[in-house]
Amino acid sequence: MRLDGFGLLVNDMAAMIRFYRDVLGFEITEAEDTSNVYLVKDGTLFLLYGRKDFENMTSRKYEYVKGLNGHSEIALYVDTFDEVDEAFRDVVSKGATPVLEPTTEPWGQRTCYVSDPEGNLIEIGSFDRPFNR
Repeated sequence: MRLDGFGLLVNDMAAMIRFYRDVLGFEITEAEDTSNVYLVKDGTLFLLYGRKDFENMTSRKYEYVKGLNGHSEIALYVDTFDEVDEAFRDVVSKGATPVLEPTTEPWGQRTCYVSDPEGNLIEIGSFDRPFNR
């Protein structure tokens, strides 16, 4: 098996589409009343899937954490430390909830955290050099 991508189960699809499209710049073309979003971002599958749709598909009811949560994070990379600071200011000005302002960590990474409208953590970080897989 290989990792193909990741998805988020969402409650308010319209708010989440607006956030990932308008605040983070993901190329989401689906209408805000869609059931799910399926796109490839930088070679990685990204899915927004309606919670009720998933419950109907599996014939089960699930409990979901509300508010800011620490169950997972989405990590976004920029090439320079300055870009971390710029990206943080930009996404917060567009409506992202600030969680941790840009900080240079002891291991050499500059990082910051925001959250999306449903409390999922998003890290924006850099090791002050272009990303190299």
